[in-house]
Amino acid sequence: MSESVSICVIGSGYVGLVAAACFAEIGHRVICVDNDEARVKLLQEGGVPIFEEHLPELLAHHRDRGVVFSTDLGGAVESSEAIFIAVGTPQGESGAADLSYVEAVVSEIARSVTGYKVIVEKSTVPVYTNDWIRRVLHRHGVDPQSFHVVSNPEFLREGTAVCDFLHPDRIVVGAGDDRSVEVMRRIYEPLTGGSYYSQPGALRGQCSITRPAPLVVTSAQSAEIIKHASNAFLALKISFINAVANLAEAVDADIEDIAAGMGSDSRIGPKFLRAGLGYGGSCFPKDVAAFHWVAQQRGIDFQLLSEIRKINDTQREIFFNKVLSALWTLRGKRLAALGLAFKGDTDDIRESPALDIIKKLLDAGAVVTAYDPAAVERAKAVMPPAANLIYADDLYVASSGADAVLILTDWSEFGNIDLVKLNQVVRFPIVVDGRNLYKPQTMAEHGFTYVSMGRPATYHAQQGKPRGEVNAVAR
Repeated sequence: MSESVSICVIGSGYVGLVAAACFAEIGHRVICVDNDEARVKLLQEGGVPIFEEHLPELLAHHRDRGVVFSTDLGGAVESSEAIFIAVGTPQGESGAADLSYVEAVVSEIARSVTGYKVIVEKSTVPVYTNDWIRRVLHRHGVDPQSFHVVSNPEFLREGTAVCDFLHPDRIVVGAGDDRSVEVMRRIYEPLTGGSYYSQPGALRGQCSITRPAPLVVTSAQSAEIIKHASNAFLALKISFINAVANLAEAVDADIEDIAAGMGSDSRIGPKFLRAGLGYGGSCFPKDVAAFHWVAQQRGIDFQLLSEIRKINDTQREIFFNKVLSALWTLRGKRLAALGLAFKGDTDDIRESPALDIIKKLLDAGAVVTAYDPAAVERAKAVMPPAANLIYADDLYVASSGADAVLILTDWSEFGNIDLVKLNQVVRFPIVVDGRNLYKPQTMAEHGFTYVSMGRPATYHAQQGKPRGEVNAVAR
């Protein structure tokens, strides 16, 4: 059995909460701290504030045993050997990451350092943040011998974050001393040594006893750049395939065939070669912008990052114009919007292409009925129901009487629609698919006019039904 380490995780968002639950899962003692008293109370009482596969089960199993939740940062720091900072680093107006939350937390940590501590950057931060954390601690009078600062970037995908944590492609540790590296090795040894994967009930995935998680040890600066560079490169793949999709559509080629041919090359690989509405969420937009800002500060003209962002923004305009072309005018048109989250398997709506497109449709005078399996409540917080924005609790209810159905998020539910039933409830059998979840031939066979991304549209001659003849769906 691996040695248990006492860990404090500061922040109970997507990164912090998953990290706290997973550290407990691999045998450590964890205190997860947040200054949001209502959120901490919810967690203490058994609630789970975010939608993430496997997370409710892990929290239920380890709550009040392997992991506890608290608002007492000082007490948690005092009783922990490693302190993981997992607070937000939102994008500022200049594109730089706003590190004010990190600085505030570090200032609080400084008041409670008793004995040796390893302070770990888990939030996504620009290069040299480790130096600034060290300086802040020094300014507050903390003995330089009583701490080390380590960069340990996360590479979690929302929707699969628990599995990504326990079965990582790599664990990156950036440090400049042997002592802190040894603490980090102890923390991750159940994964890097493989012992976790032999435990009864261990979550299954790509790693195993014979194929444990790899540990990559670098300087702190390298680790910080690895995170930003990785996300920027993935955003590049998404933007690249979307740019190719626009070309493919212009010459009547099929982007799905092109992506399959490209992805078969082992040097390229198939992941992130899905044409669609572009990237969103809390990571890619701000990380690309922050990486660009860092490069500019160092006198590096990283023009490629500007093009990535430009292509991504353009995809939303392209989709909006597809809807406009399919319907001619939008004022008074009834549209079913399937999807609110920035991608499937999460309730995160930050930088969601779906919300951006819905806002454009509302501004154009359309009436939108929206449905999402998990993100409705979060969407209502930023886009309250209105006369021309309605929320439904079922995709067929959302589609009832619609002039067109728009697929905005790649939930598996949206890729398995009963097309016969859908055709019965809509006013006009028109689907504009921003995620390419269907084959054009399949949609044509079911009587739909089908418009997608990077593929020729298919048109069906079937006439619409007068509004009075649209089949009603029971609410």
